[in-house]
Amino acid sequence: MKERVQKFGRFLSGMVMPNIGAFIAWGLIAALFIPDGWLGKWGPAGTINNMVGPMLSYLLPILIGYTGGRAVGGQKGAVTGALATLGAIASTESTMFIGAMICGPLGGWCIKKFDQSMEGHIPAGFEMVVNNFSVGIIGGILAVLSIFVIGPACVVVTDILGSGVGFLVEHSLLPLTAVLVEPAKVLFLNNAINHGVFTPIGTAEALEAGKSILFMIESNPGPGLGLLLAYCVAGKKETRSSAGAAAFIQFVGGIHEIYFPYVLMNPIVILGPMIGNIAGIFTLSMLGGGLVAAASPGSIIAEMLMTPKGGYIANIAGIAVAAVVSFLISAFLLKFFGKDASLEEAQAQVAANKAASKGQAIPAASTGASVDARDVRKIVFACDAGMGSSAMGATMVRNKLKDAGITGIEVIHHPVSEIPGDCQIVVTHHELSGRAAQRAPQARIIPIKNFMGAPEYDVLVKELLDARKDVPAPAPAAMETPEAEESPAAVTLLERKNIVLGCAPVTPEEAIQACGRRMVDSGYVDEAYIQGMLDREASFSVAIGSHVAIPHGTNDVKPLIKRTGVVVMTYPDGIDWNGDKVKLVVGIAAKGDEHLEILGRIVGIASTDEDTDALVASADTETLFKKLNGLA
Repeated sequence: MKERVQKFGRFLSGMVMPNIGAFIAWGLIAALFIPDGWLGKWGPAGTINNMVGPMLSYLLPILIGYTGGRAVGGQKGAVTGALATLGAIASTESTMFIGAMICGPLGGWCIKKFDQSMEGHIPAGFEMVVNNFSVGIIGGILAVLSIFVIGPACVVVTDILGSGVGFLVEHSLLPLTAVLVEPAKVLFLNNAINHGVFTPIGTAEALEAGKSILFMIESNPGPGLGLLLAYCVAGKKETRSSAGAAAFIQFVGGIHEIYFPYVLMNPIVILGPMIGNIAGIFTLSMLGGGLVAAASPGSIIAEMLMTPKGGYIANIAGIAVAAVVSFLISAFLLKFFGKDASLEEAQAQVAANKAASKGQAIPAASTGASVDARDVRKIVFACDAGMGSSAMGATMVRNKLKDAGITGIEVIHHPVSEIPGDCQIVVTHHELSGRAAQRAPQARIIPIKNFMGAPEYDVLVKELLDARKDVPAPAPAAMETPEAEESPAAVTLLERKNIVLGCAPVTPEEAIQACGRRMVDSGYVDEAYIQGMLDREASFSVAIGSHVAIPHGTNDVKPLIKRTGVVVMTYPDGIDWNGDKVKLVVGIAAKGDEHLEILGRIVGIASTDEDTDALVASADTETLFKKLNGLA
């Protein structure tokens, strides 16, 4: 049940959180330029205020629907989800946040299922026509469906939720929501409540009343501040000295999770933030406190920025009362019921809770999947498709193990969905580590940010080397690596025509499409494989470090590969690849493992930023052709 709530919370959060900046922009414009706002009497304020309604009614829901559709169905899903959301918006004058959270993923799911059903059935040259018309037709149908079904249904749901909140307010029961919210925060289960209910209802309230108390139920920094100050006074050992800095970070920086380990060390102290938040919400209710929009992060700075004109006394009082009550109760509980506990262990548990809430890997020490370094016999590198970045990472670690004189360890690569059950260690991109943990619960998961030159590699090799100092090496027969397999040397995987030098800087998407087009023209893949390459980039960046990117398709489009082939393109001036610099782009289409030798050679000549820069600066077609095909 906990995992399902976490998954639901993650999904809702994944639609709302990327667009929080737009919510904040709306809140600031409303606070400043509505008739009762700070600058409401200023001449141009009325014109600027004309944005407030359309932003709330159209922009924010469509952004949510677009984001939800993209999460499920990629770029086509995003457009389809936005179209479906527009239908829900057109059906009512109510703010359609909940409708967007339904229409967006529904649009993504529909276009994804359509693409799967059409896979392999689209005649060559008609891919773009089918893609565009499928989005238009499916999006149009869903928009009409939303007008007559989804929109009206969401109005009913919104009215019920609004009535529930109204009931709590009228009967002075709203403070009791803190009984659920505070424990949920510590377990990272609050997103389903906060982004699924409080933000949509609160935004609708703010449009009518100019503010909403719902925005402060979860974001109020007072309860956490009180708890940490209590540790400063009544804490023991290292917790007393660390709590002060944590209090500053939590209150000013808005990083609430910094106080979660202090709760887990002594779970009874959760009563402090819980009762403190109850008192804070009660104070806000009595004084008419609230914010004009969601405060993110939940810092005192964000709270003040989102406070409407005339609301500072109420909001400061609500935060202060929450902090004082939380402090008094937490200090009492620590003094009489507190116990010596390890802050380090509590922090590890928080990391486990957070990782689980995001579907990421939980550290082995927290899951019981501890692995003795002396017993490691198989290391698996896992990525989405298992043909590119994981193969290069495996090659790098295999070389490092060889250089360190470590034998008896098989280093292989697989798609994350096909991790073998007999491995002891799995190295994977940090965004895939949750799937890896589910697939290989017996293994230790090492999450990394890029597969080329990750610092974790040297740490792992040192750990394995230290563990084997006093252990005899196994017989050579025990060593099985992909290098023992025979490679079809007669096949030239990189053709001269597919080495393109001195390309002008473009966007990552344009670079991927250029690689994909050459693969199609060379007969390596079907046209639809290009979309799979773009989807792979949308999910996990193919920039793997060392100024190298290796565009390739997702696991779902592997059937579209006709034969293995490689495309190499150099960008001497570099591409801004979502924050990474890329100068060498290696496009891959692989039916089997034939391409691994080329990837291994790339690792050898482009293992650092400097290596890649020098290679690109001096490269010529014949040199690259010979080096990467193993002819020189």
